[in-house]
This record gives sequence, C-alpha cells and structure tokens, in this order.
Amino acid sequence: METFETRSVRGTLALGRRLAGRLRRGDCVALTGPLGAGKTVLVRGIAAGLGLADAHLVSSPTFVLVHEYAAGVPVYHVDLYRLERPPAELAELGIDEMLADGVVLIEWADRAPGTLPARRWEVGIEIAGERARRFTVRRFDA
Repeated sequence: METFETRSVRGTLALGRRLAGRLRRGDCVALTGPLGAGKTVLVRGIAAGLGLADAHLVSSPTFVLVHEYAAGVPVYHVDLYRLERPPAELAELGIDEMLADGVVLIEWADRAPGTLPARRWEVGIEIAGERARRFTVRRFDA
C-alpha cells in the first residue's frame, strides 16, 4: 500500500500520469471517494499518462456509464454512481471485453463489491483540505 498527497488539481493530474506508468492492457483501477474528491481529475491524469492527446476530453460518464478514449492503449472510464443494480449492470456493460482491449478505470467502484476483477488496483481518495487530497493505492494480484 502506498499513500500520496496532492495539494492542487495540477498535483492530482501529475499523480495520475505517474500511476499510468504502472498500468498495462487488462488492468482495472477501482476508484473510491466522496463526491468532489477528484476521481475524474485523477482519471484525466491517468488517461494523459496512457497517451490521450487531449485529456480535457475526459469527463465524468455519470449519465452514459462508459466513456472510451483512444490513447496509446484504449481507456474505458466507467461510472457506477447512478446504477440501480451495480453488480449486475457492471457485468452487462461488458467489463471483460473492455479489459481484454485496454485499461478500465471505474469510479464509485465500492458500489459493486465482489464483482470487480480479483486482479486490480484500488485507489481510495480522501478530502484532506480545500484543495488537498490523500490517495491510498493498493494492488491486488489474484
């Protein structure tokens, strides 16, 4: 387990780029934290680190559930916030196919316990101040 702190959006973007250097096709990143914690900002940094030319394209997929970004490796950005039956609906989204093709980043991953891939990264985000964020990163190898 590793812990990181950032004090700005720029710092969170930079952390995302650093974390992207650890990711490969088939990796799942489960993001948790309260509203406004910076999950989408971190995803923006990860996507940039994976080769997305314009990271400003990254936005929360709350209403469409999944955004796909063409980066060096395809990036699938999933949001479970509005799902009524998260575990079942996550399976219906085709996460296995996404993992076979690219990297899957899941916001609100704690809404689908027991259905995430056993092999995954987990990133918990805490609000530590007005702009400060604390990130706890864990890797699970099944």
